[in-house]
Order: sequence, then structure tokens, then C-alpha cells
Amino acid sequence: MFTGIVEEVGEIVDVRQSGEVVVLTVRGPRVSDDAAHGDSIAVNGCCLTVADPGGAQGDEFRLELVPETLKRTSLGGAAPGVKVNLERALQAGARLGGHIVQGHVDGVGTLLERTPGERSDEVRFSLPPDLARYVVEKGSITVDGVSLTVAATDGDTFSVALIPTTLADTTLGLRGPGDPVNLEVDVVAKYVERLTAGYVGGPAGAGREPEQPQDQHGQDGAK
Repeated sequence: MFTGIVEEVGEIVDVRQSGEVVVLTVRGPRVSDDAAHGDSIAVNGCCLTVADPGGAQGDEFRLELVPETLKRTSLGGAAPGVKVNLERALQAGARLGGHIVQGHVDGVGTLLERTPGERSDEVRFSLPPDLARYVVEKGSITVDGVSLTVAATDGDTFSVALIPTTLADTTLGLRGPGDPVNLEVDVVAKYVERLTAGYVGGPAGAGREPEQPQDQHGQDGAK
């Protein structure tokens, strides 16, 4: 589990194909400091497993991307020199500074427009249509691993306001119109939908009627 508070901006230094798997080498001195084989690190919001900590320079680690990851995230376009947001898994007892982030990317959006302010930027992103229902004004969303508050929604798009710290300490300060971004919606919203679908209708239970309460003899409670 992660919080969406980026620890450092790293850099992809090598990309190699190994059968159906793509092996990434990422440089990130801070997250590499105590990385061990099998640890989880979020790379642009995608939870990946460290296969080889340390690397040639001592501040690098290797990751293996399987076809599912390549298909469902923007990491399929990874190339040497690309900057990436990095965050180690949350330790028990640590502060939850952002929100609950699983590192399970729900879809890829596109940066549509950014409006620079005096010190902050307003940025608008597209949403895959099947994710739009989970995004609400003042709710949380993860964009390339960054925990953000939704400022506004409009159909299949949403906007956020990026403060100076986010612009300086994450890759979102470098992104421009047309750039793809990994999106993870609030997992709580997905569970609420699943649990209430039988009562209100929806993807998990459209058209299903609520169950009638039963008395102690197993008969319908309605008289």
C-alpha cells in the first residue's frame, strides 16, 4: 500500500526485452537506499516488485514488467531518460499523508490542458469513461502516483490544482498536453459501488431487488 506522497523523482536508465517481459532499470538514490529483493516500489503509481536492488551504480534497481502491466499502464512507453515518480510501500505506523493508494492502475488518461497561475497550475485530464463515476469534486485521485484532490469534474474529464511543491517535487511539473498519465481512483468508491449495487442497481447488480427482511421463522417480514 502507498499514500501518493512521492519520495523522489527517479530516472529510467535502461529498458530491455526478455521474452514477454520488459526489464526496467531505474535510478533513485533515496528509494534504493534500503531496497531489498521482493520489495514494492510505486513507479508512476504502478506497484512493482524489485527484482535486483543496488544495480551497477548502487543507486539503481531493476523491475520486471509483465504483459498485463504493459497493457494497462503508461509504462509500456518507458524509455531511457524518462523521469518517473517513486514511492516506497507504506510502513506500519507511518503517517498517511495522502490517501489509500494500492498501486493498481485503473486506466490511462491524457493531460488535456494546463493553465499556469502565479505559483500554481490548474491541469485538466481525460478519464476513461468507465472510471468517471468514481471521481467526485473534492475527492481523491492518484495521477502518476501523486495523491491529488479533484477540483472539478466535467463528464469524462477532471481538473486539479497543483501547488508549488507538487510542481517542483514530482513529474507533473514536466507534463504537457498530450502526455499519458496513470490513474488510480479511490478504492473506497469502488467498494461502495459493489456493496450497494444490489439495492440501487449498477454494474454488479443491475435490476436486482433488495432482499425482504425475514422473521425468525424464515418467512417474509412484511405482513
